[in-house]
Amino acid sequence: MHITLLIMDLVGTIAFAISGAVLGIKKKMDIFGINLLAITTACGGGILRDIIVGEIPPKAFKNPFYVGVAFIVANIIFIWLSFHKKMPQSIVSVYDRTVFWFDTLGLAAFTVDGVMIGINAGYEDNIFLIVFLGFITGVGGGALRDMMANQMPDILRKHVYAVASIAGGIIMAITYNLTNFKSISALLAFISVVILRYLAAKFEWNLPKLS
Repeated sequence: MHITLLIMDLVGTIAFAISGAVLGIKKKMDIFGINLLAITTACGGGILRDIIVGEIPPKAFKNPFYVGVAFIVANIIFIWLSFHKKMPQSIVSVYDRTVFWFDTLGLAAFTVDGVMIGINAGYEDNIFLIVFLGFITGVGGGALRDMMANQMPDILRKHVYAVASIAGGIIMAITYNLTNFKSISALLAFISVVILRYLAAKFEWNLPKLS
């Protein structure tokens, strides 16, 4: 099970670091700002999760491996885009889709990661808690990223973003309690989040709001 958690951590870290770095570049931040946004996006949710479960100091500070991964990814993106300041129209046309998929993969991976941390900590019977841990791990970094970039957080407005994370967390928590198989429940949750995000974007699903 350790390898599943490691894979989810890496997928989420890389995907969210790319998402944060690209947004930083779009907002015309300097290289420090781009790195800070990438690291915050990749690690912010995990830090909030650790604080909730009493892991002090959070793992990101005790073992900065994932901070390093986010840093490396951010600088690769910065260097690559510095040679493509005038991006081809073909790249521009898929920009939003690319960011969407990176954000979706990060959300799915970190939702699973948060629920898994709760299960491993012995809280598998407290479904509300482990679903919330998945939710805060999945959306916390993105919310911090958006606030730092001075834009409305996605969790408050975009394609049932937070709802997809909550649904994935519930699916994982219930599946695990029924089957006791972490890998199967993690895979189902991951796929569920990705499918919900895809369908919401494709059919423009959004929660009701006042005009």
